[in-house]
Amino acid sequence: MAGVCAAVAAGEAGAAVLVLERSGGCSGSTAVAAGHFYLGGGTAVQTACGFHDDAEALSAYLTAVSAAPDEEKIAAFALGSAAHFDWLEARGVPFDRSYYAFKAVIQPGRECLIWTGNERVWPFRDRARPAPRGHKVAFDGMEGGGALALNRLAAHAKAIGVATIFDIKVDALVGGGDRIVGVRARQFGEARFYRASRGVVLAAGGFSQNAQMMAQYVPRFCETNIMSGPYDDGTAIQLGMAAGGATEHMDGFLLTSPIYPPEQLVKGILVNRDGKRFVAEDSYHTRTSIEIADQPGGLAYLIVDADIFAYPEWSEQANQRLIDGFDTIMEMERALELPTNSLQRLMADYNMNAAAGNDPDFGKDPQWLKPLDTPPWAAFDFSFGRAIFNGFTLGGLRISANGEVLNEAGERIPGLYAAGACASMLAHDARDYASGISLSAGSFFGRQAGNHAALCGGYAS
Repeated sequence: MAGVCAAVAAGEAGAAVLVLERSGGCSGSTAVAAGHFYLGGGTAVQTACGFHDDAEALSAYLTAVSAAPDEEKIAAFALGSAAHFDWLEARGVPFDRSYYAFKAVIQPGRECLIWTGNERVWPFRDRARPAPRGHKVAFDGMEGGGALALNRLAAHAKAIGVATIFDIKVDALVGGGDRIVGVRARQFGEARFYRASRGVVLAAGGFSQNAQMMAQYVPRFCETNIMSGPYDDGTAIQLGMAAGGATEHMDGFLLTSPIYPPEQLVKGILVNRDGKRFVAEDSYHTRTSIEIADQPGGLAYLIVDADIFAYPEWSEQANQRLIDGFDTIMEMERALELPTNSLQRLMADYNMNAAAGNDPDFGKDPQWLKPLDTPPWAAFDFSFGRAIFNGFTLGGLRISANGEVLNEAGERIPGLYAAGACASMLAHDARDYASGISLSAGSFFGRQAGNHAALCGGYAS
């Protein structure tokens, strides 16, 4: 996604563009993505569906949810987000003017707009005006939207004269003077050199498929089920580092094992091995998942009563095992080996507060509050290391809002750009992630990089 948008933007700005693609076609993480773009600021879809949003609210949310917000990139993205939606749509990416009102990981049909972050979760709802910002590509089903968007953009790139060589791997950057002037690549064992008079844009994925880098930067997630393309082996990050580029948030990781759908399970509670809650259950699934992983021993159980009992619909993929049903809370407490009276006290307090419509501990939204007082009760095992958790890396090269690769001192490396999963963009870990932010940031900063390289020739603007 980042590469094709960089190519389109550079081509439309008047540059001669050559794409060197390692695979045999349109591939990468985008090809296996559901097709969400996290965009806001008042997109045409938001307006058509009756939701008010603006750049200030989008910027405030992205700042509030991040432990280390990059003000420059957030500001650029927030101000350009709505126009970026128009840019994507004008180049063939289809979006319906429709809204999906239910709490789900992915819409089952063509519906476009959905809540894919923590906008309505405390404390973020108090820091930024909430709005749904997940825009799913118009595609029936839960898989294929990313591939559709990629193919439409690739077709547009070809139509405007972008040249592509497939089955070729870039393995070195070429420097000349104080700037990057080209690359060395290999195709079927033969080394080739390509000059880049305006700039080189790296857009070759993260490092989820590199065992050595995973062990170095995110060792506790080495056994996670990886959701990425086969070539996400860190090559682009290593190339950028060899040229003097700095990296950021290399310990950042997207992690998920959703407790929903069905959405009624959000009305349950998650408890750790100490019989304590640790997160608002209405949080977006990635925030909940990283909180689970951070609990003592990674142990976490979803507790429900008979009124809301259902099997998690991701259970076949995630192996979120039903432990058992229980006639009493005391019986469940003993079976889960929780401290004596811990779950009994927790349930009594929670039910009292839920009946009054409030959650003083975690601010769970009233629509998801219900006393869990209808026996029998059940417990599902969502423990990290027992249930299957999916994920991919989020760290990468440090870039400016124009996609320029920066060194440790924050200075640009002339002629070198990066975007997509090989760059550190907007989401730095599972707590600040929102589904669609990888495609939106990748496409946006890829476009920024291509445009800047074409118009500024890789020199300071």
